[in-house]
Amino acid sequence: MQYVYRASGRKTEKFSVSVNIASQSKVTFELVYEEMLKRNLGKYEMLIQVKPKTIVKQFKIEVDIYEPQGINFLDATATFITNDLLPVVKKSFAGNKGHISFNPTIDQQRKCLTCADTLLDGVFTVTYDVNRETPGNIQIVNGYFVHYFAPSKLPKVPKNVVFVIDRSGSMSGTKMTQATPEKVEEAKTFITGIYARSMTNINDPLLRAVDLLDKAHEQNYLPSNSVSMIILLTDGDANTGESDPARIQANAKNKIQGRYTLYCLGFGHHLDYSFLEKLALENAGVARRIYEDSDAQLQLQGFYDEVANPTLMDIEIQYPENAVSDVTKSSYKQYFDGSEIVIAGRIIDNDLNSFTSEVKAKGALDSLNYKEEVDLKEKDDAQKQQEYIFGDFTERLWAYLTIQQLLEKRVFAKEPEKSNLTAEILELSLNYKFVTPVTSMVVTKPEEKGKPQDTLIADKFVDGATPSSPHLISHAQHYHHSYPPPTIPLFVDSDPHFVIQVPKKKDALCFNIQEHPGIILNLIVDPELGIAVNGELIGKKSSGNLISNETFFGKLGLINKGMELKIEVNTDKIIVKNGEKKATFSWQEIVTLREDGLELFINKKNVFLSMGEGAKFVIILHKVWKNHPFNRDFLGFYTLDNHKFSTSVHGLLGQFFHGIDFEISNVHNSSDPAKPDASMFVKNRLLTVTRGSQKDYMKDAINGSKVPCWFVHYNGQGLIDGNHTDYIVPSLFSMG
Repeated sequence: MQYVYRASGRKTEKFSVSVNIASQSKVTFELVYEEMLKRNLGKYEMLIQVKPKTIVKQFKIEVDIYEPQGINFLDATATFITNDLLPVVKKSFAGNKGHISFNPTIDQQRKCLTCADTLLDGVFTVTYDVNRETPGNIQIVNGYFVHYFAPSKLPKVPKNVVFVIDRSGSMSGTKMTQATPEKVEEAKTFITGIYARSMTNINDPLLRAVDLLDKAHEQNYLPSNSVSMIILLTDGDANTGESDPARIQANAKNKIQGRYTLYCLGFGHHLDYSFLEKLALENAGVARRIYEDSDAQLQLQGFYDEVANPTLMDIEIQYPENAVSDVTKSSYKQYFDGSEIVIAGRIIDNDLNSFTSEVKAKGALDSLNYKEEVDLKEKDDAQKQQEYIFGDFTERLWAYLTIQQLLEKRVFAKEPEKSNLTAEILELSLNYKFVTPVTSMVVTKPEEKGKPQDTLIADKFVDGATPSSPHLISHAQHYHHSYPPPTIPLFVDSDPHFVIQVPKKKDALCFNIQEHPGIILNLIVDPELGIAVNGELIGKKSSGNLISNETFFGKLGLINKGMELKIEVNTDKIIVKNGEKKATFSWQEIVTLREDGLELFINKKNVFLSMGEGAKFVIILHKVWKNHPFNRDFLGFYTLDNHKFSTSVHGLLGQFFHGIDFEISNVHNSSDPAKPDASMFVKNRLLTVTRGSQKDYMKDAINGSKVPCWFVHYNGQGLIDGNHTDYIVPSLFSMG
């Protein structure tokens, strides 16, 4: 068994285990997987990834569905289904049971009559919904209840306004207008004239939107029973107006005061998703990532379809007083047509004969009240009905919902509440064996004679975060999933920003290097170890009269003379030369390579490299929109372990491997109050520095995290040894 890793797409989450199998052996794999299906746009949808990569002798998909309320419709499709395969998909349902089967023959799997390749490559999708004669359904098993609430045939809340920004782009000119067909076309025409100006102002438009809604309600421009929501489209990285995320959050929360819902749609490679998630959750909304792909328009349309038809507002669901505990979220700002509210809790009164739920809400026309009663004498029958599900389904669903809602609260909680929430999530996760952001999945290889038992770990995906590289640990070790700490954390990223963290100061230093595209800079060189790292600069694409002096690293060259290694990492591929041998890998591959002291892991977004003892690096690929008019893909470089480099190590980063000391004094205001200037004494020099921050993408390759630092001007002059031009080298594989 080699490794375990976690990869994630938009709607998939994949854990992989690599196993060495002796020839002629037979292997049986059994996967048990649980998923809570969420009703969306009037249906439940289950996605089954189908990628056998070869023709399978016996390929079969069997889906059995049981729904106590009864099944209303059932369908199955697949992205790879041809006219010949349509009859192979069998569908049937009656009452509360449904069945899907897909069992193609060997010939039906072939791409063509004589092909050896399979056409089974894509997504098999099952969709269905349940009967909605009553607005809710309560299931009770072993002292736990789950309440599914999804009313049908409700009048829709009127939709009649949009925000329109005037042609000058001035926030003061922004107004609200009826969404007539003419105004919609006018808005579309205006949008086509918008172009990116590298300026993002989140605070002012948000506050302006609230002012517009306040004024509209005061003047009775909006019906009293209408739903008011704000949808923010942004990359989340505010650099105009108020730029501090914490202050933007506070301003929005204080201004909205729970009256309106805020949804945040995030775009772009440098999306600050964690900030948008906090912003939305604090204002009763959700954040959603819009992926940079050919279907981005459909993703947007899909989100608007979800929130386009609010049917209820201010929903409150109540249960018998003093009879229940640990109830999950039971009040909601809105209910959207085609969705569903799911609530779970414990029943603590064992003497109840019946269980009642009462739902109060505001509808489009008037207030509504639903009441549902369940006879607890029938609970034995209900439990028998659910024997088709492994384990205690109702209790596990309660635990799952509770964990999800605690994770949401944890997003914007402050200490000590955040630590308390983490402890509570951890306890539930361990008790019910869920893989969550605070736990890991552990896979243990059976013991073999003469060999130690191996334990491998895969971490839970967190949206916006980069999973750690796969790693192998001894069974006796503490379960741990972080990179080894370097002596001095150093990295270079973006255009290009060099960051030197100084742990003993609990601070960091940073500087930029301004040079021309094509220039190669030496980052690390150690003549004693025979190791060097160099980076080649690229510029932005030329476009009309746009001129930019921003540069980024487009190629990195790593050399280890003792191991006869030359590794080139660029934005398209990774090339490894080991003596006479050469291997080329794509960023799209999942690769693990261990050979003669070299360890190489590629997982689509980053490359982990270890060259012998004490030289460990991560290279992060930053991808921009396909066919972006200005920007290019580029690389970031991070040191993981540098403690074994010799005292002669040098380079723009290497010279700081063995520490740096500095003193800050005379902190005073500059032209920007958020970025004060100061005097810094370093290397027997007195420099003027400016407080700022840079992004560290090590743990989160999408959003990054801000690292406060003292910025040294003029290409790091006075901080680095000599001038920055001393670090220019002739080739990617120069030894300094």
